[in-house]
Amino acid sequence: MPVLAATNITHAYGEDPILAGVSLSIEPGEKIGLVGRNGAGKSTLLKILGGRIKQDSGNVALQQGCRTGYLEQDPTFDAGETLRGAAEAAFAELHRLHAELDRVYHEMADAAGEALERLLKRQAELERLMEAAGGYVVDHRIDETLHGLGFTDAQFTLAVPKLSGGQKARVALARLLLESPDVLLLDEPTNHLDIDGRLWLEAFLAKEYQGAVVMISHDRYLLDGVVDRILEVEQSRLIDYPGNYSTFRALRAERREAMARAYDKQQTQFKKEEAFIRRYKAGQRAKQARGRQWKLERAKESSTLERPSETGTFAFNLPKPERSGDIVVSVRGLSKTYLADDGTPKVLFNTLDLSIQRGERWGIIGPNGAGKTTLVRCMLKELHADAGTVQIGSRVSIGYFRQIQDDFNPDKAVYRHLQDVIAKENPGKPMTEQEARDLAGAFLFSGKEQDKELGLLSGGERARVFLAALLASSKNLIVLDEPTNHLDIPSAERLEDALSADGGYEGTMILISHDRALIDATCDHVLVLDGQGGARVVLGNYSDWAEVEERERRDHAIAEAERTRLAAEQARKRDQSARKDVGAKPAAKVVAPPLPDNSQKSKFSWMRLEQLEAKMAELSAQLQRFDAELADPEVYRDTTRLHEISAQREACKADLEIIEGEWLRKSV
Repeated sequence: MPVLAATNITHAYGEDPILAGVSLSIEPGEKIGLVGRNGAGKSTLLKILGGRIKQDSGNVALQQGCRTGYLEQDPTFDAGETLRGAAEAAFAELHRLHAELDRVYHEMADAAGEALERLLKRQAELERLMEAAGGYVVDHRIDETLHGLGFTDAQFTLAVPKLSGGQKARVALARLLLESPDVLLLDEPTNHLDIDGRLWLEAFLAKEYQGAVVMISHDRYLLDGVVDRILEVEQSRLIDYPGNYSTFRALRAERREAMARAYDKQQTQFKKEEAFIRRYKAGQRAKQARGRQWKLERAKESSTLERPSETGTFAFNLPKPERSGDIVVSVRGLSKTYLADDGTPKVLFNTLDLSIQRGERWGIIGPNGAGKTTLVRCMLKELHADAGTVQIGSRVSIGYFRQIQDDFNPDKAVYRHLQDVIAKENPGKPMTEQEARDLAGAFLFSGKEQDKELGLLSGGERARVFLAALLASSKNLIVLDEPTNHLDIPSAERLEDALSADGGYEGTMILISHDRALIDATCDHVLVLDGQGGARVVLGNYSDWAEVEERERRDHAIAEAERTRLAAEQARKRDQSARKDVGAKPAAKVVAPPLPDNSQKSKFSWMRLEQLEAKMAELSAQLQRFDAELADPEVYRDTTRLHEISAQREACKADLEIIEGEWLRKSV
């Protein structure tokens, strides 16, 4: 039975239809990716499913007792909340249950007979509800989620009003994930996440989250790693594909090829019929011609096939830039430090040496705040470094795509902007109107879209215009700072086509991005900033770096396991030696452990003595199971599983220590 279903949904903005009779059914635990061009209606459909807007017609049905969770793009928080408190608000219902359970225990002290029986039943029901809502491990879950999304312990106490827009968006995502609704509706959840945050979210949604997910994302690797079904919004309709994003691309290409063949075949048949009608409409076979014309008109009205939308590869010859010197950028001993919000110095990079050769494609990656943009601006001499030198090579002309683009005339048409930029950058090589329109078409502006004014375009559309102008301006060094932030997947793939070895751009590139697919497709060097002042160069693309990192993590885990094994072996030998000497020594005086402070309460304070003893036995058994798993060498080959078991063991051990203290307090 579907957990959420939509039937014959239609919606329009003014005269423009966005959704025309679309239907979908979402099964429990199903992971769905929603893809399509910007403006196709993806966000509109998601808002309708989440009850944020009302459809013009059609029905949305949510299974009884189930909840949807919608990721707000502009979240609201209480003014007095801290970052951690805002995330903890996800457990408001659990806190209410705790308060009610405390009240029930208070009433049970004086109850008897039927009243006590009623309270005991309510106690059991509350304990069941609390277990379903997270039980007593919510603190660990909150910390784990916030850490996974890139927050540090030092940031937990920050007041929400002091957070940046990106930080607020990540807190909203954390709160939604902690709420664990039955259906997660995620609209671009990776917008403010660095690569580590994306990897954590991917693992969480794929391996831990048990509910259904409907997700709009431009991160193709996230879609590949999480979803098992793709819904494409195209021309106001939904097209359903099984599998992840890579499977979808292959199936869509096959589908559109078949559609194109069928369309061409039908058009050929129509032309044959039209030729017959023209030839015989005035002769002896005029009656037959009129009959065939009537049938042709009926066929065109009722069964004309649709021409498949164009999704071809990059189809524009970029002008060749002037050849630069062999060394494009040389960096020696570059250092930069700034004061963090708490007044402490934060080192971005320290004594960095770097040499970028002609034709190389460099990707710069690292956590948010690691200094990627600052480094690039120092390399381009827009910012002064604290120490070190930067040398720009001979005959190097630089084109810089910034995250914020505000230097443009909002009244200028797309094709005119392209003409003017090329004329300014290359005075001797003006671009004709047709060439400008061809360039706009190569970057997915078709027909009337080429005449739209820049001020009327969306952020993603303007980004496409500026990227097209930059790539066609004959710069032999282009620097791209998060170029795909506002691009939909087709636009990002078009940019990849232009930047790839076969795409035509022959210069040097420096790319700052969290888009793993873009880095893999375009880069041959990766510079990794660790956020602590360290930097590392990897020859290859993102996947090459990920492979190196995974190998080092696995080697470290194996080395740690061996150290643990040796320490345990040494402890065992010392214990055996001590037992041999025990007969020759007087018995040591046993000192009883100090009793816990009776004024302090723990999360297990509500339990009776027999419940504590049962819980102690349960946790002790769990510890033994964790230890048995950690003794298995196979576990150390899967670092993700190793970290999960270790974290679970630590949480179990901490709970056992609390319960033992509670047992001592109550048994006195």
